[in-house]
Amino acid sequence: MTRRVGGTMVKSGYYWNTRSWSVVDVPREGGVLPGTAETRYLAVPWPLLLVILPVMGGLFVVFLPLIGFVLTIHAIAVRLAGSLKKGTGELAATVHPGWRPGEAHLTGKPAKEGEKGGEEAAPAKDDEALEKLSTEIEEKRGKEGK
Repeated sequence: MTRRVGGTMVKSGYYWNTRSWSVVDVPREGGVLPGTAETRYLAVPWPLLLVILPVMGGLFVVFLPLIGFVLTIHAIAVRLAGSLKKGTGELAATVHPGWRPGEAHLTGKPAKEGEKGGEEAAPAKDDEALEKLSTEIEEKRGKEGK
């Protein structure tokens, strides 16, 4: 199999265009291969051509529906990605401008001056227990200091 380029004079035979996967039949008296110098051809003997052409046809039959499925799935994916992008943009527009990542907003609003805080006053029982504990701590610290 010899390589030829488009526009050259060749003898009769079959020439396979490696780029477009087409076969050119040159008559007995010879002729010029179509195309420019960038077009590449491969001289193919006719017995090998009897194998190449059915394989090319089989590949066409197999891959044409496959290409249709791939393009359909691609179109669906592009549409879904576009709708997700639009949805995330709308969601981002609703985020409060004072929001800071990592900050908890579940504590309520700060208490105004003169009002009680968010917590209720502790019962008196707990105050007595705390007083007793603090005096006990002070006594132990006093003994350690001597």
